[in-house]
Amino acid sequence: MNGLTKSTRMLIGGELVESEGGAWMDAINPATEDVIGRFPAGNDRDVAKAVDAADRAWPQWNAMGVAARAEAMRNFGRKILERADELLEVEVRDTGNTIAPMRGDVKHGVASIDYYAGLGYELKGETIPATPDNLHFTVREPYGVVARIVPFNHPVMFATARTAGALMAGNAVVVKPPETASLSALILSEIAREALPPGVFNIVTGTGAGVGAPLVRHPAVKRIAFIGSAGTGMAIQRMAAEVAVKHVTLELGGKNPMIVFPDVDPQSIIASAIAGMNFSWQGQSCGSTSRLLLHESIYDEVVAGLVERINAIRVGDPMDETSQMGAINSKVQYDKVLNYIEMAKREGATLLAGGQRPTGPGFEKGFWVRPTLFGDVTQDMRIANEEVFGPLLSVMKWSTFDQALEIANAVDLGLTASIWTNNIDDALGAARRVRAGYVWINSVGPHYPAMNYGGYKNSGTGREEGLEEMLSYTEQKVYNIALRR
Repeated sequence: MNGLTKSTRMLIGGELVESEGGAWMDAINPATEDVIGRFPAGNDRDVAKAVDAADRAWPQWNAMGVAARAEAMRNFGRKILERADELLEVEVRDTGNTIAPMRGDVKHGVASIDYYAGLGYELKGETIPATPDNLHFTVREPYGVVARIVPFNHPVMFATARTAGALMAGNAVVVKPPETASLSALILSEIAREALPPGVFNIVTGTGAGVGAPLVRHPAVKRIAFIGSAGTGMAIQRMAAEVAVKHVTLELGGKNPMIVFPDVDPQSIIASAIAGMNFSWQGQSCGSTSRLLLHESIYDEVVAGLVERINAIRVGDPMDETSQMGAINSKVQYDKVLNYIEMAKREGATLLAGGQRPTGPGFEKGFWVRPTLFGDVTQDMRIANEEVFGPLLSVMKWSTFDQALEIANAVDLGLTASIWTNNIDDALGAARRVRAGYVWINSVGPHYPAMNYGGYKNSGTGREEGLEEMLSYTEQKVYNIALRR
């Protein structure tokens, strides 16, 4: 991994190819700023070729039937696991995420492939007793060509777990990997080429403008799924609407509240607040509970414990099993995080931990930021309202139930929420009133099989991770048959 990787081509129509334009992009290790590989800088011609290949492939893929598609997908998953160690190393070096938690990403992606392979027979229609003289029923049919635009925090997991439902429904997919973490997708290209029929799974690398926009605008792509920021999600909606009527689902950002009531043991909250912030991913997770809403009676004790624990987080080489936090994914994201830290200081928040670059050997280069804690955060501050997507936890104080819910719902995002209390009335009352799509009570962080994931407000549209995701990649066709007696 010190030189260029060997996997440097895209997958289009079952062939590993370079870009039509002949251009390349460098892959940068966020921990060292070294060039660790390169990948094709795709363009609109590459997108057109991939969409055309998918359009030619999906009818036969769909015609294979549920059982044959399921077996092909399971075979895809088995071959991914055969190269799991290679994918892990590439992913860690390319994203900046630490190796220990990242080890689960490949396994989770394959588990999702197996899950949707087993759901194929749920692609059911309905019979409807509309009239006595006709037979009325519905069937589900695939859209045909679908696009999946992948974020930089979990590239290989989202490229597999979030295409499985579409594939099982009989579609062919075109995947656009993140431009700051594309190397694992190029290994995935080799695996898919061996495991799946040509054109069923296509990967086109490049920038958002060079590949993402042409993919969204292509009139043959009727179904688009995106994970990323709210701003980019809105841009995708606009671009899609300019060329055709499309089905677009979006899993976007979060400024997620963790609401802690006074009847909870303050010491038990400290570890959970750190886990919910996803410092192990450098805070680069849409579901992170980046707003900690503490009742005033336990505020001081929890904050004191947080300062101690956050200062003890071991930031270091992402390939080191003992590292607890790695590097920010890119220079752009690094600068954004530092800007929010300075902004929070200017607006009057109290910096309690972190807030600067680590010092010492190993940190001379790279995009490093210490895990950061701000106290005395109020609703008028930007760090209370805007997603940072970095290791920055904001602590806010409340005194009444209504005030806690007012703070929780004050932002225009609503992906997740976590509620901590021993009082069932408070727990369910807060869960009912909080405007978020995925709510934990007395826990934070885990995603559970078959539980639909997605957000309210500007955190997105549609749901993923359950049966609803697979069904969303189908259209309903209605049959009305006149019965002759």
